Amino acid sequence: MTTPERIADTHAHTGEGPLWHPDERRLYWVDIPAGELYRYDPGRDEYELAYETDGTPLGGYTIEEDGALLLFTHGTVSRLEPGDDVAEPVVEIDAETRFNDVVADPEGRVFCGTMPGDDELGDLYRLESDGTASVVVDNVDIPNGMGFSRDLETFYFTESEAHTVYAFDYDRETGALSNERSFLETTEGDGVPDGMTVDADDHVWSARWGGGRVVRHDPDGREVDAVELPARKVSSVAFGGPTYEDLYLTTALTDGDRAEEGDGAGAVFRVPDVGVSGVPEFRSRIALE
Repeated sequence: MTTPERIADTHAHTGEGPLWHPDERRLYWVDIPAGELYRYDPGRDEYELAYETDGTPLGGYTIEEDGALLLFTHGTVSRLEPGDDVAEPVVEIDAETRFNDVVADPEGRVFCGTMPGDDELGDLYRLESDGTASVVVDNVDIPNGMGFSRDLETFYFTESEAHTVYAFDYDRETGALSNERSFLETTEGDGVPDGMTVDADDHVWSARWGGGRVVRHDPDGREVDAVELPARKVSSVAFGGPTYEDLYLTTALTDGDRAEEGDGAGAVFRVPDVGVSGVPEFRSRIALE
């Protein structure tokens, strides 16, 4: 397997949410507490700050069906048009804390998790295309990476502080989740499961915060491969490139000390040859009218 390439030597506090935009042929990601959205152009091998909030942390985001970005902050969902530097609020969700990871489903809904607060745990919401939202999993201790099996019958959901990635039966027609069970559990010393993606061979890639790597699991949850990074806190993973054969990884530099966190902490990496490709992420259809 090819050695990871450092494509953006950022020193992000919490680099997160890598997402390939096929229309633009660029990779996006965020630094959550800074409220900053970055993008990388592999054709020019350059990255830039694409958008920043007024200081509000920026959690997850999706690509809308028409190519705009849907940004999730603290109860507010905003639409960012290509080339704009102002995002327009389109939906308000009655959430106590900021959003973290989000993912669009095949029908254009968005599953979006909120962080724990001082007196409550987080929740997983399902945002419908008409702008209504409901809690589908409550009392979650840091909701994180999500994805779907290739047959679209299973929904994966990471609860970081439980050190567990769960699997649910998923009803595409209604978006309902049922039959919760453990798909994988991390052990002490292996890091905390964070962001994730599912590849074209139906294997789950799980980033390990504190574990310094991303791990590939087969459909039964068994570890079959891993990529080591020079950063202790690997936060998320995504496939990108014209044929989705490049693996992109975000990392964090939460204490500001690379001597402790690793030489690549806070940077973004690419692995161009992992022996399998990914698939395009689903697009949301929330704010199109």
